[in-house]
Amino acid sequence: MIELGAPFGFLAVRRQVRRQLCNALVRFALTIALVAASARTTGLRAEAGPLPLPRFVSLKASSANLRVGPGTGYNIEWVFKRRGVPLEIYQEYGNWRRVRDWDGTSGWIYGSLLSGRRTGIVAPWSRDHIALYAKPATDSSIAAWLEPRVEVKLTRCDGQWCAVASGPSTGFMKQVGLWGVYPGEVL
Repeated sequence: MIELGAPFGFLAVRRQVRRQLCNALVRFALTIALVAASARTTGLRAEAGPLPLPRFVSLKASSANLRVGPGTGYNIEWVFKRRGVPLEIYQEYGNWRRVRDWDGTSGWIYGSLLSGRRTGIVAPWSRDHIALYAKPATDSSIAAWLEPRVEVKLTRCDGQWCAVASGPSTGFMKQVGLWGVYPGEVL
């Protein structure tokens, strides 16, 4: 009798193991699907935020620490000492913004130290003075000559030209000659 019962007991155990294995595989597949759906939802929520990345801003504070990570527990790598410096935000983590300046220095700044007011840097890659035109056309009179790396306030841009102010001088510059506004961007 024991010999006859062994195969039937073996088959029952085999069926039970197969059922448990199938249940485990189904649970695993459902877990993977839930994690993937959660990641997609989180990604969509992050992308659907009100402001796009990357984007340009300016420094609102007269002094701001640039940190190596998103929090006050991280070391200070650099200190900005002038209000209005244009910065490019290219990553966000909570209230912290990862930014870079025109020469590539990057780090994390607390978001409330930044402003949506737009400023720019005159052709930091150039060695020549850049013309500030009275009107948005190269055949208009030249209002001033600006040195490279001079900070300007951006009033508006049409994708080709930007209305700018630098001290007492106001006028128009070709948009491709500015760091702080993307080529073709309209403000």
